[in-house]
Amino acid sequence: MSRGLSAVLLCVAGLWSQTAPAAEPQVTEGFINASPAEVWRIFTTAEGYKQTGVAYADVDFKIGGTIRTHYDAKGRLGDANTIVNEILAFEPERMLAIRIKQAPADFKYPDAIAGTWTVIYLAPAGNNMTQVRIVGLGYTDTPQSQAMRKFFAEGNRWTLDHIAKPYWPKCAKCVAEEAAAKSGTP
Repeated sequence: MSRGLSAVLLCVAGLWSQTAPAAEPQVTEGFINASPAEVWRIFTTAEGYKQTGVAYADVDFKIGGTIRTHYDAKGRLGDANTIVNEILAFEPERMLAIRIKQAPADFKYPDAIAGTWTVIYLAPAGNNMTQVRIVGLGYTDTPQSQAMRKFFAEGNRWTLDHIAKPYWPKCAKCVAEEAAAKSGTP
């Protein structure tokens, strides 16, 4: 390689390292006692998406399609606090990549959201169990981006736990009590 080309490559590498996001991805992982097909349904259908804790959901599932959600039961889809995620890519029952196209009007970090995206990975983890890995990317070292990263770390943990809870196995006593209650036996 010529000396001039080496100098140019070093210069470009130096510029890239100064402008590239320095922050680590935000990763949230957990297990759901359901098949990958069931977990996929949660993230890709309007009825399923309501299991993430939103009051309203509308899913146009295709590349470039949107997942519109609203957390407030008094709100409505399409108002200023609707969240609109754009579907960037997917591999059925394995991976979904989205980015926030429209944050709610009251979102605390409007300047930090640009350039971020989320990838949700699903992996079979035994009989009727799925490992879910939510990875937030595009964060920078700015204070607003780091505050938003913390916000999503807490939110993603809550969401994943919320999705998993209905699938938690019940103890034998709970199952017996439910069966007795249904049959009217004390």
